[in-house]
Amino acid sequence: MNNDEEQYLSHARNEITEHYVYHALARREKKPENKALLQKLSAHEKTHYEFWKELLPGIDPKPHWFGRWATPLLASVFGVTFTAKWMESHEKNSTATYRAMLPALPAPHKERLQKIIEDEQSHEQLFIGQLREKRVAYVGFVALGLADAIVEITGVHAGFLGVTGSTLIAGISGVIVGFAAAISMGSAAYLQAKQDPDKSPVLSAFITGISYMVSVICLALPYFLIHTMLAAFVTSASVGIVLLAAFTFYGAIIFDRKFVREFAESASLMLGTALATYLLGKVVGATFHIGSQSF
Repeated sequence: MNNDEEQYLSHARNEITEHYVYHALARREKKPENKALLQKLSAHEKTHYEFWKELLPGIDPKPHWFGRWATPLLASVFGVTFTAKWMESHEKNSTATYRAMLPALPAPHKERLQKIIEDEQSHEQLFIGQLREKRVAYVGFVALGLADAIVEITGVHAGFLGVTGSTLIAGISGVIVGFAAAISMGSAAYLQAKQDPDKSPVLSAFITGISYMVSVICLALPYFLIHTMLAAFVTSASVGIVLLAAFTFYGAIIFDRKFVREFAESASLMLGTALATYLLGKVVGATFHIGSQSF
């Protein structure tokens, strides 16, 4: 098998894998409009597969078994919209490869490959953009709770790093402040959702509050497990960075944003807030002669 045939085989395997994935997602989808869109995407990928298969006479390319079975499981956790957009994001590189292959193909194949490129660039993105999923509609409320909690509670912990050496006090303070803030954020989300007839105010408040408290618990846990203040803070801040990175990546895929820029902004805000509250804690500790003793 020469280099060209190896490329054809790789593209064929990718396309047939995505055909099976979209087919599996369509079978599980309950919304008729989403099911129809997923079926169209599945049919597109099958057509693309058949094109590459024609260039491989006597070969029957098989799908990637892991991708075929694991990707629908990904959709169960993160949703159909995320999964579809994640899959299509990988095809941007394929489109560039397809364009590079155009000059070497015979005219009939060249025209068909050009149609595949158009499918990848416009039609499939159009179909995916029409998917409607409830969890996506509430992503903003998850972001509201999670991002605000990471910035605020990391700031609280950083402030106590400058005041006291007690990890227990820092951890408890973070939980108490976080609990009050979760109620406040949930109330704000409730009032905000009341202005939107497509969203449930109660569900919006619940999602925001729960997202906030989950973040608070994750950030406070190191303070109950580690008894050195600096080590607990570094661990907690690292957890915050990981949470920010994970959710920023999810949002970047869903809303077609730049991950690096979004993550850099969020992380800078978190670390900047932590530095400011740490300095404030040092000033308060020195002013009121609060030592670094443990309790």
